[in-house]
Amino acid sequence: MKLLVISLAGNGDTLFATPLIHELRANFPAAQIDVLVRWRAAKELLDGNPHVNTVHQRDLMSAGKFASLKFLQQLRRERYDISFNTHPQSRIHYRVISRIVGAPLRASHEYECSGPLDKLLVNRSLPQDYTRHAIHNNLALLGLVGAKPVLAQHDYEIFPKPCETEIAEQFFTEKKILGRTLLGVHIGSGGTKNLALRRWPLENYLALFRQLLATRPELSILLLGGPDEKADHEVILAQPGLRHVAMAPTKNLRQAAAFLKHCSAFLSVDTALMHMAAAMKVPRQFVIETPTWNPPIEPFNQPFTLIKNPGVAGRNREFYRYDGGPIRGSREEIVRCMASVSVADVLAALLA
Repeated sequence: MKLLVISLAGNGDTLFATPLIHELRANFPAAQIDVLVRWRAAKELLDGNPHVNTVHQRDLMSAGKFASLKFLQQLRRERYDISFNTHPQSRIHYRVISRIVGAPLRASHEYECSGPLDKLLVNRSLPQDYTRHAIHNNLALLGLVGAKPVLAQHDYEIFPKPCETEIAEQFFTEKKILGRTLLGVHIGSGGTKNLALRRWPLENYLALFRQLLATRPELSILLLGGPDEKADHEVILAQPGLRHVAMAPTKNLRQAAAFLKHCSAFLSVDTALMHMAAAMKVPRQFVIETPTWNPPIEPFNQPFTLIKNPGVAGRNREFYRYDGGPIRGSREEIVRCMASVSVADVLAALLA
């Protein structure tokens, strides 16, 4: 039996797929289980996963129609028996990809933007459930193929390599951070659609860091992120008086996991690194609420403190739904919404 798990949305969404992948291996131990992802970081995230045979990675959205179709035709020749479109992948394009790959049994969720055409693209489906985590939405797909959860528990699964753990430990030794209380921070917010607008303002982070370090002299702040955060990280590191702020030299999400293991607390909005912190069981986790916040994307199996956003005011699904669209509202409205979370509120949560 040959199975294909399609996880083409965000890197955090690929983490949501890992419990399903493990269950597929438990249900079909002799199967070939491959995964199709969009982002290089998602492929790196799955490297070393013992339940995966092959990870296919291609940014089909930017590769061009001819190159993308050629790549999908190559996957079609693999003759998969079953494909799974994992949650949340609401855009119809993901189900078109499933149809082109052409597994006889194609499982997916039904979204608010689903229509008659979807019945031709996928032939096994069930409604998404906003009240359940995306991981549970994914596990529900098992029932569509005659399987069921058999593992005693489920969690994110990531497998850092020993050399990546050594890189983190060497960094902390050189920076003389070992033994200090470490707060990990991700100032980013994603780059697809208009999700980058979910960032808490940089000037707020700077004010927060100054107040935190003045209040807690035993504290060090570790900046995590990638190229999207590089410019802002440089601004932060150039500030006078922020002596105990450092940037983790990570090249992939597995390396980030190795650094997160050393953190006592972690602060972010809802991003892939928020889920990485939950996966590595960082003891105290703090999340600044954004317009995209919903139960399906909360940190899984990990306690956290949600710092409420007065600009959202409980209207999360008015701003963002899994219907293939961006955050609703103008750029100015979304930026103003994120700026409505005060430095004082975030500081109070961290010091509580």
